[in-house]
Amino acid sequence: MSQPLVSVIIAVQNGEQYLNQAINSIVAQTYPNVEILVVDGKSTDQTEAIAKSYPQVRYLHQTAKGLSDAWNTGINAAKGEMIAFLDHDDYWTPNKLALQVEYLIQHPEVQSAIAHFCFILAHPDQSIPTGFKPQLLQKKLIGRIPGTLLVYKTVFDYIGQFDTNLKIASDVDWFTRAKDQNISLVVIPEVVLYKRVHNNNLSSNALVNNQELLGILKQSIARQRNNQIS
Repeated sequence: MSQPLVSVIIAVQNGEQYLNQAINSIVAQTYPNVEILVVDGKSTDQTEAIAKSYPQVRYLHQTAKGLSDAWNTGINAAKGEMIAFLDHDDYWTPNKLALQVEYLIQHPEVQSAIAHFCFILAHPDQSIPTGFKPQLLQKKLIGRIPGTLLVYKTVFDYIGQFDTNLKIASDVDWFTRAKDQNISLVVIPEVVLYKRVHNNNLSSNALVNNQELLGILKQSIARQRNNQIS
């Protein structure tokens, strides 16, 4: 099996508490051909020192603001044929990249892969954040989220990068645009990501999130109508 370079992008701001575990879970991958890009949004804690302590990491200063811009900064700097993302407070299972790379290599007609994930509490003794459904904890879920995604870099050239006008739901927008433009996607039936739940999760701002989701839905309907006409 060929071993294309995979660029893993970590967007972070003041992530010293969890960043080591995130990077360690990438370093521990059974798939060997990986570069790690840490895009730092002007952290004031030990994030920079932690990132630079790993020889495998390319550390990038984010010049603008927002998660979408950080992801795009990483995409633009990536040298890999394939792109993956990991939030600084989450971590992968060791076989995450190996499973997905193998599938994409064996199925050249497929352009992207996601997998399953589990939510976990950031601290075992913490209370469950308002709005989060307790029954989702430790449940195997399909992860249509960047943390489970592996995708050819050329897909971003075709459908565009993450929308920097969206504060929260830019990942939902990107996956929706990919679906509307017939980007092939497979779901690997294994848990590859553990995603922490805490009160600082960006998606906890329900009002903004719902407003953005409504706009994404309207744009998707318009795209689908245009596709039918053309």
